[in-house]
Amino acid sequence: MLRWLLQQLENSEWGHVYAPMLEKITLRASLAAIVAFLLALWLGPRVIRWLKSRYQAPLESRSEVLQELHRHKEATPTMGGLFVMAAIAGGLLLFGDLGNPFLLIGLALMMALTALGIYDDRAKLNQGGGLSARAKFAVQLVIAVGVAVPVYFIHAEQPRGLDLVIPLTTSSISLGAWFIPLAVVVLAGSANAVNLTDGLDGLASGCLIFAFAAMGALTYAAGHAGLAEYFGILPIQQAGELTLLVGATAGALLGFLWFNCQPAQVFLGDTGSLPLGGLLGFVAIVSRQELMLLVIGGVFVVEALSVIAQVACFKLRGRRIFLCAPLHHHFQFLGWAESKVVTRFWIAGVLCAVVGLVGARLSSSHVASVVPADAAQTAAAQDTQPGVSR
Repeated sequence: MLRWLLQQLENSEWGHVYAPMLEKITLRASLAAIVAFLLALWLGPRVIRWLKSRYQAPLESRSEVLQELHRHKEATPTMGGLFVMAAIAGGLLLFGDLGNPFLLIGLALMMALTALGIYDDRAKLNQGGGLSARAKFAVQLVIAVGVAVPVYFIHAEQPRGLDLVIPLTTSSISLGAWFIPLAVVVLAGSANAVNLTDGLDGLASGCLIFAFAAMGALTYAAGHAGLAEYFGILPIQQAGELTLLVGATAGALLGFLWFNCQPAQVFLGDTGSLPLGGLLGFVAIVSRQELMLLVIGGVFVVEALSVIAQVACFKLRGRRIFLCAPLHHHFQFLGWAESKVVTRFWIAGVLCAVVGLVGARLSSSHVASVVPADAAQTAAAQDTQPGVSR
């Protein structure tokens, strides 16, 4: 739609004034965020009413303590990710450059994981169990491979596009075809980590906003030669357009949080948590920030590790490390109020995002010494073309 508007403006008296301004990624990303936020606010009550009559979240915990703590949530509808995804799509369709390959792949990933989440949520509600863990993970792997392969071929055409830069060092690893398994691990791991974190009102959605904000800054920088050097990251052609995906996602999450803050009127469900986690991982692999994602998404990493450690310790030693996993439930068992757990995890999420950005900045002097001139020149050329960072 924006492309059509720009074409009309070019032929108008004021076209030379407004057309260049509307091409700027920063403006379009801001507009996408605003539209996604407003769409989420508008769609929220309507979708929640529809979900309430069909898809109320069941209490599935085996823990009697957890069942009692969450008893008041029994009638809360799930699958709220439906209007979050609709809001994101609306913002992107209005302001995104749909000729950008990264944006198209990101949309495809979002739709595929949303479809998987819908199927799993419906199975849980209708059959009581949902997909088995193996079946769900297998589908996630197939989707991740379908995303990793085209991104691999796009990066393979760029100078050092397949390199993995080690933060705070002068070292980098040329992955070659190993980029694909790494990308698959990041995509599937990020989707499942967010899914595990989505257990308290506002917890996952709030932490996602902070993580996307930080990853969005690095993604924008990756598409801008000057900022790529400043932040110490590899310049990636056409990556800047993903700033719109990040902006639309952050706006939609803010709109969702309006209804998801305690006491929640709706939950994300797998319908929302899986695609949102997948998109966070996708932004990281496109901008070549897989390692920095471990810091920026530190809350999700710790939540996932708490589950892995709990299961492994119980199977190997017959003991539990935490009172309950994921980690946020452990603090509930210690007697913390839900609002206190969520607020403190939000604080941790902000700190992780800030530390990630600071770490990227501290890496600048190191990466500048290993990025070849042709890579920086290629990215610099993108700054003068439509649909790239300015």
